Amino acid sequence: MNKVLVVFGVLASFVLVSAVVLVMQGIGFNNTSIKFEKDIEAQYKQNQNSYDNYFKKVQEAAQVPVRYAEDLKGIYAAVITGRYGKDGSKAAWQWIREHNPNLDPSIYRQIQQIIESGRNDFQSNQTTLLDKKRVYETYISTFPNNLFANFLGFPKIDLAKYDIVTSTDTEKAFETKKAEKLKVF
Repeated sequence: MNKVLVVFGVLASFVLVSAVVLVMQGIGFNNTSIKFEKDIEAQYKQNQNSYDNYFKKVQEAAQVPVRYAEDLKGIYAAVITGRYGKDGSKAAWQWIREHNPNLDPSIYRQIQQIIESGRNDFQSNQTTLLDKKRVYETYISTFPNNLFANFLGFPKIDLAKYDIVTSTDTEKAFETKKAEKLKVF
C-alpha cells in the first residue's frame, strides 16, 4: 500500500508541476503577445507621426520660394517706380536686363532635401512596422505558441489595420505585375 501511495504522490507531483509550468508558459505567451501587439500599434502611430511631420515640412518649406518671388517682385517694382516713375517701362526693362533678377536655386535644393529625407525616414518607419508584424506573426504561428494563440484568442488586434501606406500606382503595379515609366514632369 505504501508503494501505491508513493507512486500516486509522484504522479500527482508531476501533474501539479506540469500544470504550473503550463500555466506559467501561458502567462509568458500572453504577456509577450500583448507586448508585440502594443509595439505594432505604437509603430503604426509613429508612422503617422513621421508622415504628418514630413508633409508639414514640405508644405512649410514650399511657401518660402513663393514668398521670396513675391518679395523680389515687390522690391524690383519699388526700385523701378522710385527710379523711373510710374510710366518708365522702357527704362525699367533696361534696368532689369542690366541687373538680371533671379531666384536663388538653393531654396529649391532645400525643398528637395526635405522631401528626400522625409521619404527616407518614412520608409524606415514602414520597414520597422513590417518587421514587427513579421516577428509577431511568426511568434504566434510556431509550435507550441500557436496552441496558446488559439486558446487565448491571439491576435487580439486586426493586423490588416496596421498595413503600410502605399500608393495607387504601386498597388496597380503589383496587381498587374507591370509598372509604367516614372513621369517626373
